[in-house]
Amino acid sequence: MEFDFKFTSDGLIPVIVQEASGKERPSGRVLMFAWMNSESLANTLKTGLMTFWSRSRQKLWLKGETSGHTQRVVRWFVDCDRDVLLFEVEQTTGACHTGYESCFFQELDRNALPLEIKESKLFDDKSVYDKKP
Repeated sequence: MEFDFKFTSDGLIPVIVQEASGKERPSGRVLMFAWMNSESLANTLKTGLMTFWSRSRQKLWLKGETSGHTQRVVRWFVDCDRDVLLFEVEQTTGACHTGYESCFFQELDRNALPLEIKESKLFDDKSVYDKKP
């Protein structure tokens, strides 16, 4: 599949993942930010489930492959410069590996100090990700 997007020199494109709002224009909560390459984008479009490129592990990863907390694509957009993608998804449980609905749960004050977290975790991240054989 050929894509007419502006990928970085590393072959990646930034992706914003937002909860589907059901409205004509995107308005849901931002759940996470990640990167895609052409292969992960093609896989996402083929399966309807969000697949990303892990820069730290240097491999594809299906969102929810360990936790079961998948993201089903509802619709997607490209920005005016064609260098950022926005996906609206239906999220199963929480998007953040720390157990929260969104990776953007930590509010900061104007001095960059963390404020009290105002939401509860949706799942216990230790029991999901620290499984020992």
